[in-house]
Amino acid sequence: MTSTTAAAPRPVPYRHFHRIAWLAVALTLCVVVFGAFVRLSDAGLSCPDWPTCYGRAAWPRAVDDAADHVASAIRPFETHKAWREQVHRHLAATLGVIVLSLSLLAARRRRWGIAQVLAASALVAIAIPLYMRGDHVAASVLAIAGEAILLLAALRWSNIDLARAGALTLAVIIFQALLGMWTVTWLLKPIVVMGHLLGGLATFSLLIWMAWRATDRPIRLADAPALRRWLFAGLGLLALQIALGGWVSANYAALSCGLEFPKCAGQWWPDADFRQGFVLWRGIGVDYEGGVLDGASRIAIQLAHRVVAVVLALYLLALAWRLLRTPGMRGWAVTLVVLTVAQVSLGIANVKLNLPLPVAVAHNGGAALLLFTLVSLIARVRRPG
Repeated sequence: MTSTTAAAPRPVPYRHFHRIAWLAVALTLCVVVFGAFVRLSDAGLSCPDWPTCYGRAAWPRAVDDAADHVASAIRPFETHKAWREQVHRHLAATLGVIVLSLSLLAARRRRWGIAQVLAASALVAIAIPLYMRGDHVAASVLAIAGEAILLLAALRWSNIDLARAGALTLAVIIFQALLGMWTVTWLLKPIVVMGHLLGGLATFSLLIWMAWRATDRPIRLADAPALRRWLFAGLGLLALQIALGGWVSANYAALSCGLEFPKCAGQWWPDADFRQGFVLWRGIGVDYEGGVLDGASRIAIQLAHRVVAVVLALYLLALAWRLLRTPGMRGWAVTLVVLTVAQVSLGIANVKLNLPLPVAVAHNGGAALLLFTLVSLIARVRRPG
């Protein structure tokens, strides 16, 4: 038995809250996909300073415009790359403003809710010019204090009226900004690059959950608890595979097996150094652009990504079969099968076609769409009544 209507309307902070939340979901998807485009086109360090680009809010139009800025001593200016990085930053900043608005609206019914969100945001806002002036310690203290206020609020508040989710999402957005800064200042350090990807998709997931809860269109199923266990297990596997994909990209290991699939470097299981391939912290001050690992370490990363991809694909197909046998869930089952097959095909095409940029970016977008499907079901599937 299924139903797509609630037994009673749920209170929302503002009558257009769900529309703002869906706008944030769409913009987050754009930020994630465009961020993949920036990373895969080797434009991640095209603006060596942060949050400006060679001292400009936008970006210089010519090499001469950037020559007098200190950042030009770090990395020569490249017009065709700089705009990509700075547009990505502006999109992320716009998303931050929308998430701040959602957090303020959601906190209206909490005692001192708006004051806490504004105080945290003010501390972070003050930290940015301090960082730009070189006062890194003071900027870090203020940013951490702002994060602490939001996290404590999220722990104290319940999920009613979406206040907790709003505060948590804003905290993740702020941490994302810090990761974006460290991505540049720590020269594409792999753990930071992977964390930045995971943070973007965590933001995406939280906003999806908020949007569906505010929209209030539950799917009522008698076996909802069992299905939700399936969905959470699938979400966990997908998160692991996304993390591995981010690690592959951050360590430039996508073509470590050559252009071969399913074999790798001419063998079914070549020599691989998993110990070195999965060292998460290697220090600061190294330029990681292009990767620093040897061939065996990169092969280990690629093999791990392939093995988990097989496990995840089989699980998602089994989950789709489970949905197909549930009345009213045929559309979700078909969607899951199509996305799974497309994602596997894109992954193989990346290898066989020598990592073409459109295919690689689409592969990142496919992961986001799979995430959207699973999180949407988790947010909507509930018991009757």
